[in-house]
Amino acid sequence: MVQKAKILLVDDRPENLLALEAILSALDQTLVRASSGEEALKALLTDDFAVILLDVQMPGMDGFETAAHIKRRERTRDIPIIFLTAINHGPHHTFRGYAAGAVDYISKPFDPWVLRAKVSVFVELYMKNCQLREQAALLRLQLEGGGHVGANHEKEPAGLLAELSARLAAVEEQAEALSKQLDDESADAAAVATAAHLERKLTGLRRALDALEPGTGGGPATLPS
Repeated sequence: MVQKAKILLVDDRPENLLALEAILSALDQTLVRASSGEEALKALLTDDFAVILLDVQMPGMDGFETAAHIKRRERTRDIPIIFLTAINHGPHHTFRGYAAGAVDYISKPFDPWVLRAKVSVFVELYMKNCQLREQAALLRLQLEGGGHVGANHEKEPAGLLAELSARLAAVEEQAEALSKQLDDESADAAAVATAAHLERKLTGLRRALDALEPGTGGGPATLPS
């Protein structure tokens, strides 16, 4: 069963959070509310999120300050942040959003379809990264001779390699389709860069698997981190 991705919604106004939930409910992922920057940082201590939708204008800790804290933490620095704001002070204000680490900056009122499409891209990238980490962990366990792998512990090494290769091929196919989708839609540069990073990881894992195939003569394989 595929675990749902978590999306963090940060806004001090309950009606805005309700509107975001209505827009994003069609993605069928787990939506987590935070009514302040402090509450958002607390949620990020324990849970992993695919993307953060962050309101700029909040009392106390505003969106820029919240983003700065998120980017300083090693655990959360790579989570994409989409800023949402009801005000527009020109290019300097927008630049401040990108300087704070945002991958996008959207002014309210926004097009619900566009917001949903942007969020869905980061959810897909997050899910592909999760799949990649699972395959890498399974392969690493076999390389290290670290015991059983679920129901596969009775299989011969060749059978395990074949199963790993098939699983990786499925992830590679999905990643390729996602990359084509990003190209077709002229997506955000940050999303394209993340997809390219994922493809590089997949390439490294494929090389590691190929090196383990009988008759290749390859030495110990190095797994992508």
